[in-house]
Amino acid sequence: MSKKNVDDYLQEGMYGSRLPKERERKKYLGTLRERIAFVLTVGEVMANKGLPELESQLKQHPKAELLMNGNIPYRFLKEEKALADRYSISHTTISSQENDTEIGVVLTYSYAVDIEHISLQDIEDTSAREKEEEKADTTSKGLVSKLKKLFR
Repeated sequence: MSKKNVDDYLQEGMYGSRLPKERERKKYLGTLRERIAFVLTVGEVMANKGLPELESQLKQHPKAELLMNGNIPYRFLKEEKALADRYSISHTTISSQENDTEIGVVLTYSYAVDIEHISLQDIEDTSAREKEEEKADTTSKGLVSKLKKLFR
């Protein structure tokens, strides 16, 4: 490790100590990606697009905390807050004028959970892909069975 010089001490005194993954923390309303269970963008929150999925995620993660972007007007966050209250999940509004992020709502833990698909778009794409695979499996089984019947 290198020794700290006077500039390092001044920087730390003026701006505080550097946090690891600071860019990631700014994007996800102060938390890390590995701690997140579910995310909605600002557009999805304002259009009330992900409310059913948010409700199912709140049921699945009862010990999580809901972080909401304070730059979104209250009227758009009303339903999310009501859902959090219904399932007794604590919620916090994060207002930071210097951090401009497209993230509107984050369902997070205080420890790492490493969930692969956290955004509404990822979850919808995954479920659509699984449905297509199931449909393809049933179609191929039908075709194979028809061919077997044909050659008997």
